[in-house]
Amino acid sequence: MATEGRNLSHYNKEFIPNGADFKIGIVVSEWNEGVTLNLLSGAKETLLDNGVKLENIIIRFVPGAFELPLACQWMFDDNQVDGAIAIGSVIQGETKHFDFVCEGVTQGIKDVNLKYNKPVIFCVLTDNNMEQAMARSGGKHGNKGVECAVACLKMIDLKRNFNDAD
Repeated sequence: MATEGRNLSHYNKEFIPNGADFKIGIVVSEWNEGVTLNLLSGAKETLLDNGVKLENIIIRFVPGAFELPLACQWMFDDNQVDGAIAIGSVIQGETKHFDFVCEGVTQGIKDVNLKYNKPVIFCVLTDNNMEQAMARSGGKHGNKGVECAVACLKMIDLKRNFNDAD
């Protein structure tokens, strides 16, 4: 498994851009809120720790993971943010619903990235059970929200560097 022996919360601050002038959206699924609120906490704390101002973090909630791409798109439609983090948790059940939701969310987030030329970071846990989800949202494997906040900062900075090179 990809997280085996790896702490999702560990990063080298030396390689993280200062986010003092970044505006970042976070869209959070209310489904499996025990997991998603932990991911939100990790992401928000990491953004603040790396210079993003509290007033430049816009948080919105949606009913489930399937609604994440549309809410991120709405943030970009209004030009509210430089990048977004889509937070969700989909846990395998007894039906194929898991597969359809995971594929739809994945493709939707990819499409929003490409349509707006802005990063939408995929912070959606797709686990077999609640134990795995808790381990990745602040448990023994750390917090995926931290890793995704770092990725968002790096991608916004990378885009700005590409724009500066023009």
